Amino acid sequence: MEGKKLLITDTILRDAHQSHAATRMKFEDMEEMLPLLDEIGYYSLEAWGGATFDSCLRFLNEDPWDRLRNLKKYLKKTPIQMLLRGQNLLGYRHYADDVVESFVDKSIENGVGVIRVFDALNDPRNLETSIKAIKKYGGGGKCICEAAISYTTSPVHTTEYFVNLAKQLEEMGADNICIKDMANLLLPFTAYDVVSKLKKALKPETKVHLHTHNTSGTGDMINLMAIQAGVDIVDCALSPLGNGTSNPATEPLVATLKDTPYDTGIDIQKLLPIVTHFNKVADKLEKDGFLNPKVRRVDINTLLYQVPGGMLSNLMNQLKQAGKEEKLLECLAEVPEVRKDCGYPPLVTPSSQIVGTQAVWNVLLGKYKTITAQYKDLILGKYGAVPGKVSSEVTKMCTAHGEEVITCRPADLIEDEMQTLTDKVKADGYYEKAEDVLSYALFPEVATNYFKWRKANRTGVDGDLASNPDKVYPV
Repeated sequence: MEGKKLLITDTILRDAHQSHAATRMKFEDMEEMLPLLDEIGYYSLEAWGGATFDSCLRFLNEDPWDRLRNLKKYLKKTPIQMLLRGQNLLGYRHYADDVVESFVDKSIENGVGVIRVFDALNDPRNLETSIKAIKKYGGGGKCICEAAISYTTSPVHTTEYFVNLAKQLEEMGADNICIKDMANLLLPFTAYDVVSKLKKALKPETKVHLHTHNTSGTGDMINLMAIQAGVDIVDCALSPLGNGTSNPATEPLVATLKDTPYDTGIDIQKLLPIVTHFNKVADKLEKDGFLNPKVRRVDINTLLYQVPGGMLSNLMNQLKQAGKEEKLLECLAEVPEVRKDCGYPPLVTPSSQIVGTQAVWNVLLGKYKTITAQYKDLILGKYGAVPGKVSSEVTKMCTAHGEEVITCRPADLIEDEMQTLTDKVKADGYYEKAEDVLSYALFPEVATNYFKWRKANRTGVDGDLASNPDKVYPV
């Protein structure tokens, strides 16, 4: 049996708890295990980006930049990997090029060693600025540029489509190409086909990295077929927060490949104390109501609804807050209809949230009785070019008041923002470091609330209390 050593990226510090527990793991929940994780021999540890930035500010009273720096203090051997949404960065709109460049610069400066960058629509134009910035500030091996293709299935998404996209991203400067199968739609034999063709089409030095989930129960088989096809790296999550809507569990794959040509070289005995620790963390997350046991089950309906793990957990939370949990199946059935109407975008942040939220409104209020601002912007091309044809009926609704569909790169319409944002944060008295401006750029209201909490926490005085005696702090 021919083969090569398989490399593993573990997602226990980011995607695992985003998929299972709405990104509620605190730094204190992971800190004790960081030195042990650093000794395992992973290719990288995905620990930042994605929804962690928003969650730190909004729910955990943590500065995400402090979290990154603290992670770097412990992770001296293993690169910290982050997930970046191209021109969307970690927010939910497109940002000016100077904001994107500054964000990439500060991410690398503060400790990120691998940046997986993707666009929710697979529009390469939305990756141009971030890829250039990663190559600029991460040169000399300081940071690896891993460009991802968002895998999905539809009448317009073929293997040829994905291979051509991967070659284009490689030409733009990507060091690695990631197959980002966020909804666990890449069936095993298709995985073999896609990986085989990518390895033939790309340069020998370009690594192919597979990211899948186990929502429909096929994740382990996908990984095995991809390994036999020559994939270089796969994503796994330690078992306490692995499987289900999360990534396939790490330990079974390590055991499966031991003493084979694909042997990862990882010692399972070294994983055991880490697993014990995160089992306790998972129990706490479940007790606190953030981890719903349903996300750990196999659900073959995923192949019909194409709902990724993070989207599913957030969708369930939305319905829970509305007191309409019994509407889950109706909302899942509505997702592919809404997706078809907006041109078959892959369902990954932010398009997954946009499509999912519109599906919820359609079920609760009636078909397109209310159209969210984000869904309207998607129809109008403000997120980029969708791969398929947009419903003319829905387009008509979204242009009823004179709005126009744009065809240019959306960021071309955005003027530089950094100086204005910097002046604003300084004028408001919240500026402590350059990174504060970036936090504000991504989440103005959420970051401002955090800055107020930070200031009150440090001084012991809350200046807002006089005018807002009923103020409630986030928890």
